[in-house]
Amino acid sequence: MAKSKYIAYIGSYSYTGSAKGITICDVDVAKGSLKKRTEIEVNNSSYLIASRDHRTLYSIADEGVVAFRILPNGALSKLNTRNIRGMRGCHLSLDQNDEYLMVSGYHDGKATLLKLEKDGSVGPIIDGVYDKGIGSVAERTFRPHVSCARMTDDQKYILVADLGIDQVKVFRFDKMDGKMRQIDTIRCELQSAPRFFRFSPDRKYLYLMYEIKNVIDVFSFHEGQTPNDISFEKIQTISTHNDPSNSPLIAACQMRFSPDPEAKHLFVSNAGINTVTIYDRDVETGLLTMKGSLPVSGVYPKDFCIFPDEKHIAVANNESGTITFFSVDYDNGLLIMSDRDIEVDEPNCICIVELPEN
Repeated sequence: MAKSKYIAYIGSYSYTGSAKGITICDVDVAKGSLKKRTEIEVNNSSYLIASRDHRTLYSIADEGVVAFRILPNGALSKLNTRNIRGMRGCHLSLDQNDEYLMVSGYHDGKATLLKLEKDGSVGPIIDGVYDKGIGSVAERTFRPHVSCARMTDDQKYILVADLGIDQVKVFRFDKMDGKMRQIDTIRCELQSAPRFFRFSPDRKYLYLMYEIKNVIDVFSFHEGQTPNDISFEKIQTISTHNDPSNSPLIAACQMRFSPDPEAKHLFVSNAGINTVTIYDRDVETGLLTMKGSLPVSGVYPKDFCIFPDEKHIAVANNESGTITFFSVDYDNGLLIMSDRDIEVDEPNCICIVELPEN
């Protein structure tokens, strides 16, 4: 069997003039490092995501969403650009079948649902919902800021996190007419700023990370007999860090599962103290146990990725303009620097993709 090959894509802001948008890097999985190859022009690539079949890369841009074909050598060939009829997005997500793309709008509070074509290009908008309401604090949590929107793997529900009004709205998705219909709301603590969430692979548990409150809430998820009969029960609240100062300047940035099928580990990055925290996840109970939280040798770890062997991570430090590399000791909760950092101007997102076969 041929050994899998991987490529990494790093999205950056381009308005400063020193970054083009997407940096393409070769991946050394065994070493846990990246090597810059080339750059592709995209206007302010604030988030990237690859399709589940590894054949298409999607990037946020000022003009909407740009789709690229991932070529066998990792190069990118542009498929199309689709306007989202709103302000520039901050987050992308795909459904399990590569049929739908969700765009989260931080600036205008809009969640946009688009259909994907069979060739991977971005099709038309099929629905879009603007959040309404007023938060509690000027600036960050005062008006709608949609930070994460995802469709469940069974395509029944779409959840939309709004860190501006401290809510996660739950929609029933009707595939027949493509409409999102709200059926529930998870009302969060004021000034908590729910930023990201993920379902466990078995969809029994929801993990919700708060940017300002600096915690993860774990919910059990239950479905009843009728389509709209669902419930979320909070079973745990755990900090995103172990810093004793509990500074108001700490901001939880990103949350990702380890890539193993059961997602036995969870990682969270924290700005302000510039750390990544490692958790063990009990697959049966859903509960998290913090193993360690350590600095990442950079400023503002806006995103990170876990290498396919699960033994290394790469951290995108937005303000210091670096990608730093660490090996992971799960037993002791340690991050050990494994290679010299590389410079990438204002990195926002980092995505490792297994290259498709010819």
